[in-house]
This record gives sequence, C-alpha cells and structure tokens, in this order.
Amino acid sequence: MQKRALSARMGLLFLAGYLVFGSLRAEPANPAIPGVLAAGTPLQLIQDGFKGTEGPVALPDGSVIFTETQASRITRIAADGSVSTFLENSNGSNGLGFNRQGELLSVQTVKPQVGVIYPAGRERVLVAEFEGQPLARPNDLVVDRLGGAYFTDPGANPPAGQTPAKPAVYHVSADGRVQRLIDDVERPNGIQLSPDEKILYLANTRGEYVLAYDVAADGSLGKRRDFARLSGWSKGENGSYASGADGLAVDAEGRLYVASNAGIEVFSPAGQALGIIALPKKPQNLAFAGIDKKTLYVVGRGAAYRIALLTPGFAGRAK
Repeated sequence: MQKRALSARMGLLFLAGYLVFGSLRAEPANPAIPGVLAAGTPLQLIQDGFKGTEGPVALPDGSVIFTETQASRITRIAADGSVSTFLENSNGSNGLGFNRQGELLSVQTVKPQVGVIYPAGRERVLVAEFEGQPLARPNDLVVDRLGGAYFTDPGANPPAGQTPAKPAVYHVSADGRVQRLIDDVERPNGIQLSPDEKILYLANTRGEYVLAYDVAADGSLGKRRDFARLSGWSKGENGSYASGADGLAVDAEGRLYVASNAGIEVFSPAGQALGIIALPKKPQNLAFAGIDKKTLYVVGRGAAYRIALLTPGFAGRAK
C-alpha cells in the first residue's frame, strides 16, 4: 500500500512539472514578462528529432512551416500540433519569407542562392552571386513591403583555390537588383525589420549586441548602432565569447524577440531588456503563428516548441 501511495504521489509530481498532451509536452513554466507572457504559461515541446531546425514562418490557416536544413525539407506544424511534410527537395533551405504575391522565398545552402521555392511552377532564382563571386552560405532573410528581401551571408569555407566570401548583408529587389549593404559584421545571422520598416535589426552571433540600422526612404542604411545587449553573451567551450544571436521576430507593439544562448530574449522598441523565455535547448529561430498570431513557435537543435503569449506578432509579416 505504501509503495502504491508513493508511486501515486510521484506521478502527481511528474504531471505538475511536465504535463503531457498526446505528442505535446509542457516544460516547466517561465516567469511573467509584462505585456508579453503571463506567469506560469507552459512551454510545449511539439517534437524532437528533426534534422536541422530553422526559418519558421506562419501560414494563413494558423499553422507554421519551418526548414529541416539537413534533410532539405520544409515541415509543417498544424494548430493541433500534428507534423507533416510541406515541401521536399528544398535545396537546403534555411530562412523563409513570403512576398506580396504569396510566393515563398528561401535562402538556400546546398547550391547557395536566394529564390522563390513555392508554389510549384513559379520557382526561380533571385540571386546566386554578387559582382561575379558566388554567395557562400546565405542564412536568413526578411521580405520588405515592396517585395524585396534583405538577407545575410555569414560566409562558409570555400572549395580549394577559392577566396572566402566576406560575411555580408545584401538586399535583392523584387526586380532582381542586388546591393551589398553591410560588410563589417563578424557573423551576421538573423535579420528583421521593425513593423514600420524604418529600422533593420541584425543578429551578430559572435557579438555582444543586436545591431540596428535606420532605413532611409530609398532603402539605404544609416550608421550601425548597438541596439540591445544580449544576456546570452558568454564564453564557449573553445574559450571565445559569443552571444549565439540567431533568429529575430517582432510583435505588434514593435518589441524585438531574439534567439540567443540565453533563450528568447525580449526587448522593447527602445532596446530595454524585458525578460527571457527559457528553453531546454538553445533556440535558433522563431515566429508568431496561430489564427490570432499569439502563439510563439521556436525551433532549435532539432526540436520545435510553442508558447502562448499575451501579444500578437506583427500582422504585416509572416514571421
């Protein structure tokens, strides 16, 4: 009898900390972030074991898609948490974004390029080189309201005999004109625009700060500035410091959400630290989804999670 009672108590304790809903498991809850996250809101593990996790964006039906870069596949998570294949043979797609025509743009890593990958029959390459030099390994993108895209290329080890491409940020217009806008950031990674598109945010994985640039009416960028210091700034196993800054997203109020070594760091539009959403694994990217866009989906290190927020994501962008 005592053993059965002890077993029952242990079971209750387990359920209190890790509620299980079919394939969805609730991780220990996070503390409140005023206006963003209610205290005690559980983080749900949707599924683990994906082959690379990047680039989530929302679909109009409330579901979300993300890239399994290593599997060259784009995967869909429905509102009920069920998982299915959205697109195969994605050329190692990483970051994703939709343009005004509903076409899905992706940065692609097997054959490095940026292009439209969906719907079928409308696939095309937008940019694969700059000034005669091929892209190295494009990483992430954000689509602007004119149908162009800002994208990052942090570089990669080139084939023997080739000069390594310099890490850079580019813009490709809807008609295919390409500009290199930034070439002085150590490892440009996640990229995002403010809701009014007057500020471009850039994650520097090896840097201490999220960077910001004013965007002029003609699309040119102002001088870079440190927008927010990252709590994820820490010393790694190799002895070097890095923040692990990766994917970025904005909500309807203009707050910035940053995937870093610390979790999901949330900042006000002025760069004030508001709080951190902790995760069991290091996050790589994130997106608001759901019919009301109040569910934050986070992917990283082969796992996908979601958490209910108090605020919706910016309605004018699929992320």
